[in-house]
Amino acid sequence: MEMQRISRTEDCSPFPIPGLAADILHMRVKEGSKIRNLLRFATARMQAEARDSNGTSLRQVVFSGSGRGVTKTITCVEILKRKVGGLHQVSKLYYKTVNEVWESPQQEAPGITMERTVPAICILLSKDPLDPWESGYQPPQTLSSSTEDAERRGGLLRTAQSPTSQQTAKRLCLDDWSVCPP
Repeated sequence: MEMQRISRTEDCSPFPIPGLAADILHMRVKEGSKIRNLLRFATARMQAEARDSNGTSLRQVVFSGSGRGVTKTITCVEILKRKVGGLHQVSKLYYKTVNEVWESPQQEAPGITMERTVPAICILLSKDPLDPWESGYQPPQTLSSSTEDAERRGGLLRTAQSPTSQQTAKRLCLDDWSVCPP
């Protein structure tokens, strides 16, 4: 007997991030959402040229997703941070209650209502500084070429010319434990 989902409802809990404006841009990411469509809309609204009805540019956006949409939500945020730049971030993980109603194609079989708890994420991106003491806060990324050079000198990044440990390791002959020629 194959069941078919006929409805799905999520609890409408408030955002877990305190102090959000009521009219903030909310990008709700679902499992089937297209990343390029979400980013095209959010990027246009966050760019300096985009103005709202009051003539001011959008300063903040919230991305949220639950269940299988969590990874897609994070992907959207990371891409937008690289496109727009200088964005402060606050991320919150929480759980959401989802109610699903399943029905059998046979009329005599009873329907089933399931209540599940699924992981969810809510990420605020802001052009304006946010409270650095808020849990989940990340400052804007400032990876410049001088930072990359410092990381390379510190051995964090490998250049194309630097040999790997596998290339510089000596080979041992197992029969007499001497170093074998390469």
